[in-house]
Amino acid sequence: MPTTDNQGSFLNLISIRRNQVTNIEPAHDQDQEDLDLFQKHAATRFSDLLSSASEDTDAQPPPPPPLLSVSWLRNLLDAFLCCEAEFKAILISGRDPALLSKPPLDRLIPDLLDRSVKALDICNALSHGVELLRHWHKLAQIAVTSLKQTPLGEGQVRRARKALATILTSMAFDDKEHTATNSSFHGRLVERTCSFGRRGNSNKDRYVSHFRSLSWSVAKSWSAAKQIHVMSANIVAPRGAETTALPMPIFIMSNILVFVMWALVAAIPCQERAGLATHLPFPKQLNWAQPMSGLVEKIGEDWKKKEKKGSAGLLEEVQRLERVAQWLVDLADSFMFPMDDDKAAEVAAQVAELAEICEKMEEGLLPLQQQIREVFHKMVRSRAEVLDVLDQAGKSSIPVPY
Repeated sequence: MPTTDNQGSFLNLISIRRNQVTNIEPAHDQDQEDLDLFQKHAATRFSDLLSSASEDTDAQPPPPPPLLSVSWLRNLLDAFLCCEAEFKAILISGRDPALLSKPPLDRLIPDLLDRSVKALDICNALSHGVELLRHWHKLAQIAVTSLKQTPLGEGQVRRARKALATILTSMAFDDKEHTATNSSFHGRLVERTCSFGRRGNSNKDRYVSHFRSLSWSVAKSWSAAKQIHVMSANIVAPRGAETTALPMPIFIMSNILVFVMWALVAAIPCQERAGLATHLPFPKQLNWAQPMSGLVEKIGEDWKKKEKKGSAGLLEEVQRLERVAQWLVDLADSFMFPMDDDKAAEVAAQVAELAEICEKMEEGLLPLQQQIREVFHKMVRSRAEVLDVLDQAGKSSIPVPY
């Protein structure tokens, strides 16, 4: 989902109109129009994401990306960045800072800023989760290269089995254990993986320190599921006159932030996801919330099924990788040489699917990781800008001595 064409004109329009207004109170009609546009754009963006998730889509090529695929997550982050930019314009562009220090904004804005800090922690964990996915991709590529050898012999099958078994072990381990144990596990995982390449100590040490850095990025007691729960706990819908004033876009942006972080945590390997909520209380009667509610329902049902069995997340490519890897490992355990034609054709089909998964991961994982970092830095900058405005409001409220 590319950045919407109307985003730039929307932001410029807010800035121009607000700069023309010297008194903030008579601008109610303009603020209402800005709010309506914000809700409309949010509804459109998340409706597009929901349509990608529909199984009965009759789209012409190229088809929409599957739900929770790497491409779909990149579209989700594009939608978030667009919404975040519009929201920031509504909140602070050309607005009297004193307005933001009055009730109920003096409570709602700090709450939103606190949510953004928790989202920054999640972005850090997600970035390292993508790094782990990239390591799985390298192991899967080793298996593809080995199984494409002709003639296929026992040595190539054993090599592929070792790489794929390492992936499956890491997947099962990642969801069940805490970070402290993950650190030592990933160290052992990398030592085993070094047998696929050079055995130099510098190479091994580099990877061991790399995976330790993943584990040390957050506290041992940190939980992605608890972080999402805390972020969503105190979001209260505006009532009465607040539904046409600034509390409403703050409410909308809070829900968008929680949903985006929730979907990313469900998809990407992340520390302590046990008990991740499968229901987020969005007000379904509002147009912008309807597509998000539909997405929560789809993702939540999948999470309930996978959480019972243990899973490395709902990322579409990882689910396919897990299935194909398990099939090929089972094949390797009962491998008989030479294979008959039917079995060889079946193996070729599975290897072709594994190669396709690797291609998608190769194309999408690094850009996804960069996009998560972009979201991180955008939220940091936006938070700083809002704090600057609040600081101005605090200074303006100090009585001037005569």
